[in-house]
Amino acid sequence: MYNMLHLPPIPTSILGLSNIEIEDAAMDSSGDFIIKVKSIDRTIKCRKCGDVTSPHGYNRPIRLRHLPVFGHKTYIEIAPARGICNKCDNHPTTTELSDWYNSGSSYTKAYEKHVILSLINSTISDVSMKEEIGYKAVEAIVDRYIEGEVNWDDISRIGLLGIDEISLKKGYQDFVTLITSRSEKGTRIICLIKGRDKPEIKAFFASIPPDLKNTIIAVCSDMYDGFVNSAKEVFGSDIPVIVDRYHVSKLYRKCLVIARKAELKKLKKALTKEEYKELKPAILLLSRRKEYEFSESEEVIVEPLFKLSPKLKKAYYLCLRLTAIYNKHSTSEEASKSINSWIEDAENSKLACFKTFIKTLKKYQSEICNYFLDRNTSGFVEGFNNKVKVLKRRCYGIFNLKHLFQRIFLDFSGYSFLNDMNEVKI
Repeated sequence: MYNMLHLPPIPTSILGLSNIEIEDAAMDSSGDFIIKVKSIDRTIKCRKCGDVTSPHGYNRPIRLRHLPVFGHKTYIEIAPARGICNKCDNHPTTTELSDWYNSGSSYTKAYEKHVILSLINSTISDVSMKEEIGYKAVEAIVDRYIEGEVNWDDISRIGLLGIDEISLKKGYQDFVTLITSRSEKGTRIICLIKGRDKPEIKAFFASIPPDLKNTIIAVCSDMYDGFVNSAKEVFGSDIPVIVDRYHVSKLYRKCLVIARKAELKKLKKALTKEEYKELKPAILLLSRRKEYEFSESEEVIVEPLFKLSPKLKKAYYLCLRLTAIYNKHSTSEEASKSINSWIEDAENSKLACFKTFIKTLKKYQSEICNYFLDRNTSGFVEGFNNKVKVLKRRCYGIFNLKHLFQRIFLDFSGYSFLNDMNEVKI
């Protein structure tokens, strides 16, 4: 069948396979290594009763893809031994199965691990082309080793629980809720839930095993009611729910932007072009993403603008006060008093830009102040979501939740997972 070029004897240890003896090693006309081996373990246990069987010949040879040697494809060829059980009725035969490959697979376990390693931060299409195996074959290998949902037995501690959503399609369509955890072992995916409806999210929180529920430090979320209320109703007062400071600061900074645009629009109409042009440096300072205390030189720059627009000055320093509250290492109770004082001053200022924000602040004040318990944030959730979006773009979209869970798990926990596989010796 092949124009075989026989190779000199090679040591068994180079293959990394157990309980085998090399019979022949050759290279075929395609440049692939074909290594014929036989098992040296003659103990075959009956598939029915588990007792040791008597030798009963060999099955037909099978060829399994193995790790490449010097860049060449390598195949292991073995004829599995068969045993017959004299104790069971009808004397069933059992085919030997070595521990270095799975029944029904065309690959050794070492090669399957190599494929999984290649898939981390890559795509199934790329791995399929590089390894010259089928797309479905790569998917089958992933399905064999990576579960499509959380296995609670693999988790010893949850730590900080984060919840957020992403859209699977452009235009914020087909939302998926991502539930992640951060502990001393790093960040990992816990669950993917189709949609972001409260009943499904609440049901998942309720399904967390009690022993793991006791390891949750806090739940970090944005201000979406479905997330916040689900966590509060399931965990009660035992586990604090934190509305992330980033989402709060995003809202009050948006209020400042609204005030700035409205005031500048009025000034542009009231001033001449030359007078308005003189305010440009001050406008640039206020256009910065974050508010902070001005230096003496910067105060000189912004003072003309604040003199012309007292409302803008008031809005800026109100935002500055909220940032200062967040930056101060206060207790939850102290922070709540400071926020109440801020609300009173903001309402007395009669600035229209803060009206909606004040309502939101009052609604979630308890959850916002929970931040000051241990100063936990959803930063790890936002970073996680950004990586998931990169994965989604790299793969041109993944709409099957099982496959998406597997790919997220591989990209975030693949290396530690493979190390664990090495310890177990697949």
